[in-house]
Amino acid sequence: MILRSKKEITRFQILVEIAAHQPDVMQKEIASRIGITPQAVSEYIKDLVLEGFLYSDGRVRYRVTKNGIEWVLERAIELKKYARFVMEDIVSHISVATAIARENFTRGESVSLMMENGLLYAGKDGEVTGITISDAMDGEDVGVTELKGMISFPPVNITICKVPRVEKGGSRNVDYDMLKKLVQEKPYIAAIGVEALISLHKINIKPNTLFGAKESVVEAAYHGLSSIVVSVDEEVPGLLNRLESEGLNYEVVDLRKIKRE
Repeated sequence: MILRSKKEITRFQILVEIAAHQPDVMQKEIASRIGITPQAVSEYIKDLVLEGFLYSDGRVRYRVTKNGIEWVLERAIELKKYARFVMEDIVSHISVATAIARENFTRGESVSLMMENGLLYAGKDGEVTGITISDAMDGEDVGVTELKGMISFPPVNITICKVPRVEKGGSRNVDYDMLKKLVQEKPYIAAIGVEALISLHKINIKPNTLFGAKESVVEAAYHGLSSIVVSVDEEVPGLLNRLESEGLNYEVVDLRKIKRE
């Protein structure tokens, strides 16, 4: 984890600053922004050049290399995951969580929380305990504070099903036997593109989401929901980039009836 080492944090900051201002890099400005001396910046830059994270043309002009960019992205993903952990797991312990009441509750009552199908419920049996902040009837929203414990999630996997563009047959060129099998395996279904939507309609499936599907799938994953995304093939690369940026597991299935890669 990058936060365990001050040296790694400084290297990360320097690479980010250079990437933002390359190729003309003012070491004094970098030093001022990240709070170290220009001499220290110079030493770090020398090491980064030797390691292949920076390229220099010998005239105090630097560029972040492909290896440097990959290193920065890996650390950025670590930081993003840590920030999500702080916001969702730590801060939530001292704030109020909103759940759906499974029975009638009175203010100040001890309850347990559990996650089911991406939604938080308050009942009597669960992994996390807390105290209600108000009365609530069965089925109502209820606030719970003084949270203790952590909710565990099952492994999340996302299946991306490619359907061809309309010029290549669209929904008429889809393996529906395979699609029917795949949609039965996931609790959350998203569609990207009209071809994908019609393909789902042909097997009598209404997707959970159509617009904003990429972000919706990511959000579902962080609520413990595995999903299937039926997408027109030209939208798949952008979706894969989004999932990789979040470090989510996925598989890609080509649904074309003819020729699978």
